Amino acid sequence: MTLSSLKRSALALTVAASALSLSGCGYNDFQRLDEQVKSQWSEVLNQYQRRADLIPNIVATVKGEANFEQETLTKVIEARSKATSIQATPELVNNPEAFQKFQAAQGELTGALSRLMMVSENYPNLKANQGFQDLRVQLEGTENRITVARGKYIKSVQDYNVLARSFPSNLTAMVFSYEVKPTFTVENEKAISAPPAVSFDKPAK
Repeated sequence: MTLSSLKRSALALTVAASALSLSGCGYNDFQRLDEQVKSQWSEVLNQYQRRADLIPNIVATVKGEANFEQETLTKVIEARSKATSIQATPELVNNPEAFQKFQAAQGELTGALSRLMMVSENYPNLKANQGFQDLRVQLEGTENRITVARGKYIKSVQDYNVLARSFPSNLTAMVFSYEVKPTFTVENEKAISAPPAVSFDKPAK
């Protein structure tokens, strides 16, 4: 065997050993789970956008109801504006501060919409408005999709973060700068699932 052949064989063995080492330390798993997180995050964004697209029609319908609580309607409009002003890129999942702001904005919008739906029960004309009821059904369906998408995202981030924190894959994470990813907090989950407090002591003005 020539010297050149020996060098090529040695190089091939080195490459193979490196590949096996990376695989054994979770490199390939990081790639797979990172793509999974991105995919689930994209679905979360799709469902939030779906909700944002429904709101203008809901607002337009509610505005047609005489004497509807203007404060409640204004809060929905402002919350939507705040939520949609945040640029929700795929990279946002690697930025804890930006992710927290996005989460807070979406939580505020969830609360404002929940309040709007609760208050609308006090207006018989809205309850009898088929267009409004259709929009309400679409909104409820979208909220359910958001819950499902968020749940899948939380699970994918959990799998990724466990890998990033576990030995020996945490060594690979340090070498390649695979940071732990932010996720939706338990406190936020409780907040968005809790209905707003509504007083029925007197009718809405």
